[in-house]
Amino acid sequence: MSLNLIMNTATSGLMTAQGQLRVVSDNVANVNTPGYVRKVAEQRAMTTQGMGAGVEIARVRLATDRFLQAASFNAGAEAARQGVRYELFDRIQNLFGDPSGGTDFFSQVDEMFSAFAVAAEDPISSPRRQEALFRAEALFDESARIQTQIQAVREDADGRIQSAVDGANLLLEQIEALNIEISRASVTGADASGAESAQAKLIGELSELMDVRVSARTQGGVSVRTSAGVLLAGDGYATLEYQRAGSVNSESAFSEIWVTEPRGTKRSLAENITSGEIKGLLELRNVDAPAASERLAELVTRVADELNRAHNANSAVPAPATLTGRNVGQSFENAVAGFSGTTNIAVVDPAGVVQNQVEIVFSGGTMTLNGTPATPATFLAVLNAELGGAATASFAGGVLSLEAAGVNGLVVADDPADPSSKTGRGFSHFFGLNDLVSTDRPALYDTGLTTTSPHGFTAGETLKFRFTGDTGARLRDIEVTIPAGGTVDDLLIALNDSNTGVGYFGSFSLDASGALSFISARTPAPQLSVLEDRTTQVPSGVSLTELFGIGGTRASRADGFSIRADIRQSPSHLALAQLDLSAAPGTSGLSSGDGRGALLLADAGQNAAAFQAAGGASGGPISISRYASEMAGDIGAKASIAKARQEAAQGLYNEATARQVAQEGVNLDEELVLLTTYQQAFNASARLIQAANDMYDTLMGMM
Repeated sequence: MSLNLIMNTATSGLMTAQGQLRVVSDNVANVNTPGYVRKVAEQRAMTTQGMGAGVEIARVRLATDRFLQAASFNAGAEAARQGVRYELFDRIQNLFGDPSGGTDFFSQVDEMFSAFAVAAEDPISSPRRQEALFRAEALFDESARIQTQIQAVREDADGRIQSAVDGANLLLEQIEALNIEISRASVTGADASGAESAQAKLIGELSELMDVRVSARTQGGVSVRTSAGVLLAGDGYATLEYQRAGSVNSESAFSEIWVTEPRGTKRSLAENITSGEIKGLLELRNVDAPAASERLAELVTRVADELNRAHNANSAVPAPATLTGRNVGQSFENAVAGFSGTTNIAVVDPAGVVQNQVEIVFSGGTMTLNGTPATPATFLAVLNAELGGAATASFAGGVLSLEAAGVNGLVVADDPADPSSKTGRGFSHFFGLNDLVSTDRPALYDTGLTTTSPHGFTAGETLKFRFTGDTGARLRDIEVTIPAGGTVDDLLIALNDSNTGVGYFGSFSLDASGALSFISARTPAPQLSVLEDRTTQVPSGVSLTELFGIGGTRASRADGFSIRADIRQSPSHLALAQLDLSAAPGTSGLSSGDGRGALLLADAGQNAAAFQAAGGASGGPISISRYASEMAGDIGAKASIAKARQEAAQGLYNEATARQVAQEGVNLDEELVLLTTYQQAFNASARLIQAANDMYDTLMGMM
């Protein structure tokens, strides 16, 4: 071996040792830097004509374990998903209050019915009436507050989706910029470990927003894709698009998240991710929060309906001069057809003495009034004739009204032995003539319509549906036109058409009570919402969506209920007495001390109400008190499950991160050993140089 070769070998060792010491120095300096990945300098032997010629640093790389990195990314995405779902659902749970304190929303339901029971003990006591009304109004005010706050949580989630999308765009741009820098360093042989470390940190942040897969590129850098394979970075970077909704009034207010790949392909992001913060926000906004709203709306609707059922069976003393119903969303001929049983309309003076009374016996499409036969088309005329001027009945805009003449009042009472009934409601209750609780929109969707009933909508009017998948991604928008045929059956045929209607996804059907429901033909079932409804029913003025509660309409009912204005202003208008149907004209039929009606109001919470399926809970006949109790338990259980999932996901993420840090992080003991090793290597190379120099000097001296 020549002296030059010895000198070159020693010099390469010296430079390699210096490079290794620089790497060790960087590692030690960044021991406490979050996300720092330990550097490793790979050295290799050099040969010249088959002979050893020293060593060199081939490359400086990061001590990255791809499997541990992927496990950490996946665990981080799931932890972010479950974390945001728990955080926001816990806010929803807190809106209902703490059941252990006895002041929660569900406790108010029982307290309201108890207040009516107290009022029944002394029906002429104004303070007790006022207390019962106060409890009822407080319940509906609280439901409106909760409904508004749930929507606020949804809007918060929507705003955070916008922020997450903006953050993801910035991260993708930076990741791709580092890809270019790393590729350039790979070509020139420069150290790219700093850029790689920064890039790994950025990818870690991105993985918390959405689940990603990372693969190394041959030219240096990485390709980043979603779990479904959508390219996010590597050969350019993708762009995410999202427009935050304003005030959320319907499901259609929310737009879709689009991702445009580097080569220009545009896809839905929601259907291409399975975890991450964005996924959790979408699930909370589109699934968890609406389910809570639907159950709340169904509970409050049944509370209002059962109170109205009891109140319509009663009368105030003195009886009201006017009974004005609610908008039933159909023509009077449709509404009055289909009743069975017997009801009575009595005109009484301020003292409760009966002045006139009309007995109405229903038999499907026909009826008799004091024995005089009538049809739905002639009902009002015959009724007014039988009332003989003591009162008049009219129907306009979907609302039935009765008005007494002079100082008299009106009472509607069913025959106890054979009460009138349609869709499970008596005549007064169906039309809402003496409702205690009013609402600013249709809230009951069992219309009583049949397939042969005229639907009342004008041919050519349109409504547009949107179907979205279980991920929230849009599947299709469908515009349906009201057909020329005027029956409900014609309407169903148009709605269910496989080409111009919803038939590809499922079908609408009308049940025996006249309620319209959509049954999906696909699994998992797509979500249906209404983008636009340009229909108007004649004569009621309501839209098809409002009439049948299609789309997200049902979930929005909870903030529309309140105690009837005149009763709220004057508790004496609260109906606590019952008409004595055996009282002949000229005798007393109402008594101010009668509290039987208050007992009906108090018992309304224990009667089996016809709950509809809502928020993932099956419907069926169940008491209001029990439904409220089950709903409280369900919300608590969901919050507990969300917390358990969050803790489990976070624990898994912590474990994956700990293992990754153990592999990729800086260990001072190991670095100290390496520092000693490379110092000795440096000294050995220096001594070899010195020895070569001495040999050279000796040879020169010999010359």
